[in-house]
Amino acid sequence: MTRWLRVSTAVVAVLAAASFSHDAVAQSAKSKQKQRPPTISYKEDVVPIFKGRCVECHQPGGTGFDTSGLDLRTYAGVMKGTKFGPMVVKGDPDASSLMALLDWRVKPEIRMPHGMKKLSTCDRDTIRRWIAEGALDN
Repeated sequence: MTRWLRVSTAVVAVLAAASFSHDAVAQSAKSKQKQRPPTISYKEDVVPIFKGRCVECHQPGGTGFDTSGLDLRTYAGVMKGTKFGPMVVKGDPDASSLMALLDWRVKPEIRMPHGMKKLSTCDRDTIRRWIAEGALDN
């Protein structure tokens, strides 16, 4: 009986150590993931998309600007949002109105770019990743 108790105690100790080790590895991986530098640059990756597909309407004097107040010429304009509210929720593309408009998860009359072909999956994913990475002015 004593031998059985020692074996049981040893098994419990091994299982506890393995569990702790697994938790520590998982926590370490999460920490490294949060510390990972952004892979998307606002200036190099996002601005060219806005310039090519959005700024024509979303600048002072443009139809999109006159309707919504959204100015996509600058980072400050993007982050200011529209007269209806913010467009970007840093770190949360699913809660960002910008992604709802670009992914066409809204009524047809407000999908962006308005009256034009949908942005490519690649362009939308670039903007989505930029937002997920904190929507930095980098």
